Amino acid sequence: MDTITWDDFARVDLRVGRVVSAERFSQARKPAYILRVDFGPEVGVKKSSAQITALYEPENLVGKLVLAVVNFSPKQIGPIMSECLVTGFYNDRGDIALCVPDQDVPLGSRLL
Repeated sequence: MDTITWDDFARVDLRVGRVVSAERFSQARKPAYILRVDFGPEVGVKKSSAQITALYEPENLVGKLVLAVVNFSPKQIGPIMSECLVTGFYNDRGDIALCVPDQDVPLGSRLL
């Protein structure tokens, strides 16, 4: 495992946001959803393509808090521009489980 410095870690802007909409991304090569996530007034609402279809349904994602990298350069994924990376962990079946705070925290809170 490579080690990094505190400065390296500090450059990654990981923030809490709330999913405000989730829809199936029918044009994606692998099953995915298009999420719109509200990170509060400082960051605003950002779009993301998320391959989390095995464990989540769109209607259950709306209102959920998520942790995302908000300072990546936007990435074109099919017809949408993904503006953030919603984080998660692979389970033992290879499905992605979201990384979420276990308490309600203000939108836009930064991971420390």
